[in-house]
Amino acid sequence: MASAHDATRVLLILSAVVCATCAAKSAETETAAPEGTATAAGTFDISKLGATGDGKTDSTKAVMDAWTSACGATGSSTLVIPKGDYLVGPLGFTGPCKGDITIQLDGNLLGTNDLAKYNASWIEVTRVDNILITGAGTLDGQGKAVYSKDCKAMPNTLVLYYVNNGTVSGIKLLNSKFFHINIDKSKDITVKDVTITAPGDVENTDGVHVGDSSNVTITNSVIGTGDDCVSIGSGSAGVMVMGITCGPGQGISVGCLGRYKDEKDVSDVTVRDCVLKSTTNGVRIKSYEDAESVITASRLTFEDIRMDDVAKPIIIDQYYCPEKVCPGKKSSTSHVAVKDVVFRNITGTSSTPEAVSLLCSENQPCSGVELIDVKVEYAGKNNKTIAVCNNAKGIAKGSIEALACLA
Repeated sequence: MASAHDATRVLLILSAVVCATCAAKSAETETAAPEGTATAAGTFDISKLGATGDGKTDSTKAVMDAWTSACGATGSSTLVIPKGDYLVGPLGFTGPCKGDITIQLDGNLLGTNDLAKYNASWIEVTRVDNILITGAGTLDGQGKAVYSKDCKAMPNTLVLYYVNNGTVSGIKLLNSKFFHINIDKSKDITVKDVTITAPGDVENTDGVHVGDSSNVTITNSVIGTGDDCVSIGSGSAGVMVMGITCGPGQGISVGCLGRYKDEKDVSDVTVRDCVLKSTTNGVRIKSYEDAESVITASRLTFEDIRMDDVAKPIIIDQYYCPEKVCPGKKSSTSHVAVKDVVFRNITGTSSTPEAVSLLCSENQPCSGVELIDVKVEYAGKNNKTIAVCNNAKGIAKGSIEALACLA
């Protein structure tokens, strides 16, 4: 009997040890590790770190604790934002991290409207490699409450800064206070299957902006804002924009170029298989009239695009100056060269008679421009379809006669 009793005690002790070990491992994945401490890879759920999904309680600390643990863990880790509405302030997701990171956005993050809390953007992913942001949830900038405020500097919703091999997939972005997604100084980035929505009358709410980045793909997304659905800035190379439904908004743009000193060239941009609906511009290249930088925009292709009631469907504008007071000294010389631009198989309707507008500089004419199978016609009855081509050199082939204006 004593032997059996001892054996039973041993089994109970072993069971307790096993249970304690399992509990410790569970706690390890749900408790934030001290900064600089490596943890095992796992899942870090903000709701188990103190976040409250009532849309009112500040959950910033819980999210940052989850990031600290996930980024410091060896191996692949997941930061989980479960269903619910989580109010948060600025989030700095800074690397480098010890392993691959997934941010699983199943619930909604709400950006605080206490503007004093923002130094820059709302959610900044900085110097992180191999990150996936995915899910059916929403990044809600709650911009409607502050759009009327007279603030020049508003926070972007999501910034990828010095990120390599990053993907944003499936999520929704709503009412950003400024740009919804800003890709800056990054490479090998994919944005796919996202929905971006903001009022059509609020400027600077660009859907996706790309600057100083390479090998960027933006695909299969629905974007409607008060500014460019997609804008591609200086220093960008190897950008593919494909399968975008755009509207409302200001279209899909390369530029503005030349606004600041030390800007870099833009090259190898393709916009393909897109539909633009009732936008104020279609596909556009824009550079400042008195550019501060000497740069070149080249090898730009816009093809297989449908325009539905779009104002100014095709534009090159080397005299862009929305502020009416251009940077630098006023002159007639453009410092931005635009060359090797193809507009191919662009069809549909224009809400203005001027379906093609190529306004190039006399001192820096656009060269190598091709209008191939461009068949966009004015939808109104009080005028006819026209094209304006100033200082643009190239060829027109297969396009309707009214648009074949290239020299």
